Amino acid sequence: MERVSHAPRRPLGEPVVRLENVSCEAAGGKKILDGIDLEVRRGECLMLVGRSGSGKTTITKCINGLIPSFEPGIEMTGSVSVCGLDPGRCEMYELAERVGSVFQNPKSQFFNLTSNDELAFGLESRGIPVSEIEAQIRTTVEALDARRLLGRNVTEMSGGERQSLVFASVDVARPDVYVLDEPTANLDTTAVQRLHDEVRSVIAEGRTVIIAEHRLYFASDLIDRAILVEKGRIVREFSPEELLGLSSEEREGMGLRAVGAGDALDVRVPRATMGNQAGAGLALDDYTVVRGDGAVFAPLSVTVPAGGVLGVLGENGTGKSTLLRGIAGLERKDAGRVLVGGKQVARRARRRLVSLVMQDVNNQLFSDSVWNECMLSLGGREEGEAKERAEATLASLGLLGARDVHPMALSGGQKQRLAVACALLSERKLILLDEPTSGLDLDHMKQVAKLVRDLSAKGATVVLVTHDREFLNRCCDSALELTRAG
Repeated sequence: MERVSHAPRRPLGEPVVRLENVSCEAAGGKKILDGIDLEVRRGECLMLVGRSGSGKTTITKCINGLIPSFEPGIEMTGSVSVCGLDPGRCEMYELAERVGSVFQNPKSQFFNLTSNDELAFGLESRGIPVSEIEAQIRTTVEALDARRLLGRNVTEMSGGERQSLVFASVDVARPDVYVLDEPTANLDTTAVQRLHDEVRSVIAEGRTVIIAEHRLYFASDLIDRAILVEKGRIVREFSPEELLGLSSEEREGMGLRAVGAGDALDVRVPRATMGNQAGAGLALDDYTVVRGDGAVFAPLSVTVPAGGVLGVLGENGTGKSTLLRGIAGLERKDAGRVLVGGKQVARRARRRLVSLVMQDVNNQLFSDSVWNECMLSLGGREEGEAKERAEATLASLGLLGARDVHPMALSGGQKQRLAVACALLSERKLILLDEPTSGLDLDHMKQVAKLVRDLSAKGATVVLVTHDREFLNRCCDSALELTRAG
């Protein structure tokens, strides 16, 4: 590892996290971590960076006790100490009082239907008196400016609101160490900024924050240092200034996303407009989805030429996923016209023309292996050209080695890539992608962008919803910003 001594930007306390010669092996002897030595001090903000599969998440799981307590298939050696506790030997409730975790998918952390109950749950489970719970909730709500979260139904919250609720529910317990694993993966720019401010608030209180993240701009001004993880080893350490000072060639050579907010957030493609509908791949004419008595989003009039790629931006909760469902004919009621190839197409008929990759791909993976999932998209054909296409598509997305793996055993990013592979193999002329790069590193994001452009070159029209503006700039021809109706 390349070690450089950096002066912290604020006084730091004693070490609260120590990993000494930590290695982890999965079943079959595959090494995930290889001799990790890491020390994190009280009040420090540390970011773990590197490609998907490099071991960042495994490091966080060693810190919050998920390894070895909840992943018995992984054998860990070496020693871990967190706030004086050994996560592999202490009672989980002891560790939970000191370490709070925020995962990529907030739904995996909810235990209640209402936000107030969720905020109270952690302290209630520890037997804290009601008056103290209420006081701590008030303190968190005030510190994080989270009044908007109170009195809400969790199932009706946007993705950004759910992530803020998870962070607030962790903060209520006042842990010494916060562990965040890809916390911005599904958030819009406004929600990312809000989470940034929430993290800044707990750092200001002297808490320790450890973040594993691909969207580096999110915390580049908060961290004291970043460490680069490659193939299970820590290979380099950066100060914030060194991280920001990397050239594009250096950064991309390490598989890292943009660090500066400008590079990560600027949209460099033209705004989508209403053009000639004749022969267009897709045209929306005063189109919206209707629920109850009102429109979900402001009516759209836009044209995407055959072979064009349209990017759809917008805050969490504006109806971007609903737009895709509407185009695909999956919403019960819509208004306006949808034209494909210059001809208006009814809702039911659109279902046969469209391939949709959902944001939560767990809802559309059905088979018992990656290979058989691809065969479903190919209509069961497994010989000749079909087999070659499936192998080439899986290889291009880094999934060929997992062809016999059950889809539910894949990582979140791998599932996303498998769903994209199935959409590519379907050869539909209208492809709809909902957050196709959620949680992907630079290399896999570039792969998906190339595949989108390949689809475009073959004449497919693509509409993709994304918060990932780096991705949008790489593969879209135009973009539109979706807004709420009214």
